[in-house]
Amino acid sequence: MYQFADVFAFLILSAAGLAIVFGMMGVINMAHGEFIMCGAYVTVGLVHGGVPLPLAQLGGVLAAAVIGVVVEVLIVRKFYSRPLDSLLATWGLSLVVTQGMLIVVGSSVAGIGTPPGSFTVGEYSFSVYRLVLFGGALAALALIYVIFMRTRFGVHARATMQNPRMAQSLGVRVGRIYGLSFGIGAGLAGLCGALYAPTMTLIPTMGATFIVESFVTVVVGGANVLLGTAPAGLLLAGVRTALNAWAGQIVGQIGMLLAVIIIIRLLPEGVSGFLARRSR
Repeated sequence: MYQFADVFAFLILSAAGLAIVFGMMGVINMAHGEFIMCGAYVTVGLVHGGVPLPLAQLGGVLAAAVIGVVVEVLIVRKFYSRPLDSLLATWGLSLVVTQGMLIVVGSSVAGIGTPPGSFTVGEYSFSVYRLVLFGGALAALALIYVIFMRTRFGVHARATMQNPRMAQSLGVRVGRIYGLSFGIGAGLAGLCGALYAPTMTLIPTMGATFIVESFVTVVVGGANVLLGTAPAGLLLAGVRTALNAWAGQIVGQIGMLLAVIIIIRLLPEGVSGFLARRSR
């Protein structure tokens, strides 16, 4: 169960921001991993500067969110009706940021170490911080739900994503909605990096560690990210945990990707599409 919670947290935290940017806004954001890297680097930098870890993590989230708004205004906003162009633009941004970080800060940065604390179950010992990551994943899902389903901004955001011209004609400030939505997605990516910063070696290409899992989780979840991301995370985490226990992490990774292919073949509209049909 602990291993399942660990894998589930990894999938959800890596996919939460992309669920908004890709799933709701239709932008193929190849720089998603760099926003995760931003959250991690800012967190570690602040901790090295004497800031307590929780405040440093908050700083990492805010930094990624602000940069996300700037990127949306300067780059992404021009490509909403051109998805392939948005892919190329954000991929180029990813390359620039990765190489820039390599030049500026070097190939690696001194880590901060996982916060101490563990508990035992029988003969096994587990890190308490891994449970914090699981709680962070649940909090990210709850945050997405509250923002986009229980607030006025969420109503405007969903209207804008479905029909921007109609929303604008009704007085919705579409440009602001796009900018804030992209910023929220970038901030959630920064949250992922901030939470995992104590557990990883920081290198400029660290975002690639998360990018595959984030995209497959969102794709399996389907078009309705508010409905599909959590079930997709549960399903993929169950497959990967079972295969990890049976044959190791490499087989677990391969098996999860094969499961994604099968799920998409059987459920072309994703988990959310399947759940929507069953609820009719």
